[in-house]
Amino acid sequence: LINGYMGEFSCGHAGFMAVGAYVSGILTVWLFAEDKVFGPPVLPAAWAIPLFPVALIVGAIAAALVGLLVAIPSFRTRGDYLAIITLAVNYIVKSAIENLEVIGGPRGFVGMKRVMNNMTDVLDAPWLLIWAFIGAIVTILIIRNFMSSTFGKGVEAIREDEIAAELMSVNTRRVKVIAFMLSCGLAGLGGGLFAHWPGGYINPGTFTILKSTEVMVMVYLGGMGSISGSIIAAVGFTLLLEVLRPLGLFKWVVIPLLLVIMMLFRPTGILGNKELTDVFPRLRAIFSEEENYALAGD
Repeated sequence: LINGYMGEFSCGHAGFMAVGAYVSGILTVWLFAEDKVFGPPVLPAAWAIPLFPVALIVGAIAAALVGLLVAIPSFRTRGDYLAIITLAVNYIVKSAIENLEVIGGPRGFVGMKRVMNNMTDVLDAPWLLIWAFIGAIVTILIIRNFMSSTFGKGVEAIREDEIAAELMSVNTRRVKVIAFMLSCGLAGLGGGLFAHWPGGYINPGTFTILKSTEVMVMVYLGGMGSISGSIIAAVGFTLLLEVLRPLGLFKWVVIPLLLVIMMLFRPTGILGNKELTDVFPRLRAIFSEEENYALAGD
């Protein structure tokens, strides 16, 4: 949303992801799991399933509020200052978490696995995959609807020419702040899901500039203005990381070389500014028919 649609350069989203991960993780452990720090659970384990999305939303809101604190001073400037500020925020968040011993400090925070086990005890199902799928769909719908709104048109206008957008009565600062908050909130949502991944363990060392770099690679590899391209790149890049895991640190020599080769042949990314519906017109026809049926039903 920021690096692609708005054309700004943010390189610290791992910090906002960390905020969402820790807030959601702490909230679910406090509410639904036995913990040596927080004591017995506040609510019955059966409530974990319906209230888990609420914990994710709280984490997303916390990340969005941190994003607001960053956006207000950042967008008073122009150019590459946002990259510098977000990078600094990434380190600030990481350092702050490392110094909070109550949540494990540099050792990390555990307990989320017990929350997921409680869900499975209530109803045996692959809950994390279900929540991850729902989260992905919700994220796609939010971004798609936002970009179709007046604010989304303002974001695109800022990317093309910010001065011209201001002359056309676009409140560029307001649009930037709202878009940045939304982007940070979605990063926090992803962080909340990440915190509950198998193992149920997070630590500050996970949310470094390397994690932010991985996110940026997915965006640029998929295409700066393509949601479906980013999804394809995210899946492909994640699979590539797993395939090359046996190489250890050497994989960070192989992966950049592959990315350089990719960018030489496809500098705009896999899909560029297009979506899958643009590449495969039949998909557009299918979605158009579904929308027409929905409108007819209404």
